[in-house]
Amino acid sequence: MSLKEHLIELRNRLIKASIGLILGAVAGWFFYDPLFAAISEPLVKLAKERNFDAGVNFAGVATAFDLRVQAAFFLGAIISSPIWIYQIWAFITPGLNTKERRYTFGYMFAAVPLFLAGAYCGWWVMPNIVYALTSFTPQGGTNFIQATDYITFIMQLVLFMGIAFLVPVVLVGVNMAGVLRGKTMFKSWRITVLAVTIVSAMAAPGNDAFTMFLLAGPLLLLYFGAMGLCVLLDRRRDKRAAKRVQETEDTADSATPLSDLGNL
Repeated sequence: MSLKEHLIELRNRLIKASIGLILGAVAGWFFYDPLFAAISEPLVKLAKERNFDAGVNFAGVATAFDLRVQAAFFLGAIISSPIWIYQIWAFITPGLNTKERRYTFGYMFAAVPLFLAGAYCGWWVMPNIVYALTSFTPQGGTNFIQATDYITFIMQLVLFMGIAFLVPVVLVGVNMAGVLRGKTMFKSWRITVLAVTIVSAMAAPGNDAFTMFLLAGPLLLLYFGAMGLCVLLDRRRDKRAAKRVQETEDTADSATPLSDLGNL
C-alpha cells in the first residue's frame, strides 16, 4: 500500500472507532443516573452511620451537564472497547505475516476481557475506598465533595485497573518479540511485588491493608501467570533452536550425494 492508501485506511479505522465510541456514549448517557446513584451510595451510607452531612456538590450551573457528558463518554469507551480494539488490530494486520496475525489476534481477544475485568475490579473496590477515605471526617463535620473531583476520581480508579490488567498481555508480547526472557522477569520478582504493592496502596489508600490487597492480589496473580507463560514460551523456543542447530550439524557432517551434485 502507498502512503496515501495507508492514510485512507487509518481515516476509515478512526471513523469506525469514533462511531463505536459515540454509540457507546449514547448508551452511557442513559446509564448515567444509575451510575451516579451507585457511586453516591458509599457517601450516603457513611453519613447515616456516623450521623454527619455528606454528599456530592455541583458547584456551577453547567457542572451537572458537563459531568454527564464526560461520564457518558467514559462509559462509552468501556462499552465500545471491543470495537476500537478491533479497529487497531485491523489497521495493523495488513503489514503482518500469517504467524504474526495469529499472535496479534490472540492479543486482541485477551486484551478485551482483561480490560473489562480490570475495570470491573476497580468498580468493585470503589465503595470500600470511598468509605475508607471519608471515614476520617470527624464527628459533627461535613463532607460535601465537589462532583468534578469525585467523579474524576472514580473514573481514574476504574481506568487504572483496566489498564493495569493489560500489562500481562504486554509482557507476553515483549517476550514473544524476543526482547525480554521469562527468567529475567522472575529475577526481579521482588521489585515487581514491591511496585505493585506501592501502586495499589496509592490507588486505594484505605485505613487498613484489606483494601490494598483487593487491588494488589489480582494484579500479582496476573503478572506471575504472565511470567510463567513467558518461561514456557522460552523453553519451546530454546528446544526449537537446539533442534535446528542439531539438524544443521548432522547435515554438515554428511557428504552430498553424487546425484544431487549432478543436478547442480
